[in-house]
Amino acid sequence: MRDLIRGELRRLSNTVLWSWQGFSAAWSTEKTLRQWTLANVLSAAAAFSLDLTPGERALVLALGLLVLAAELVNTAVEEVVDLVSAEVHPKAKKAKDCGSACVALAAIAAGVAWGVVLVG
Repeated sequence: MRDLIRGELRRLSNTVLWSWQGFSAAWSTEKTLRQWTLANVLSAAAAFSLDLTPGERALVLALGLLVLAAELVNTAVEEVVDLVSAEVHPKAKKAKDCGSACVALAAIAAGVAWGVVLVG
């Protein structure tokens, strides 16, 4: 049982490390990730400053994190596409554009949540 627990803790520790390395790598090269992070910090500050219900606060915080997750997925797609081929190809363009659209939709969802919370 102890070996099982140690093994799971080691896997968890590796997962945390690899996730941090991925975020750090993206942070160092992706200006948009840094911009979305700043937007999230400002959004979180507003969420904790305003008189919101716990559910409203959770919604805007979670959607902000979803924007960051979408940006990381977009970065991963772009990196893989660039690794596979340096040529401009319609399928490569489509993959990159879809990744960008994913970020845009997540950001719109976050904006809609803020709009509903503030107006409603």
